[in-house]
Amino acid sequence: MSQTVATPEVQVPSIPVRELAPWALLLALLAVIVTYFVGAEQGATSVFAGTNIHEWVHDGRHLLGFPCH
Repeated sequence: MSQTVATPEVQVPSIPVRELAPWALLLALLAVIVTYFVGAEQGATSVFAGTNIHEWVHDGRHLLGFPCH
């Protein structure tokens, strides 16, 4: 005897691009800001004086392959 099991169909809800766009823009902006602070916040392009931000993201720089010294 063979048994067959009926599986229900799963419908995936669609998300309109109009609702997704602001969140995508926010995430892209945050990614650019984080990349700046990890990769370029030092030396001539420094926005903040001192080395505090450099020290906070120092290990992240090396982990992502940015040279800093």
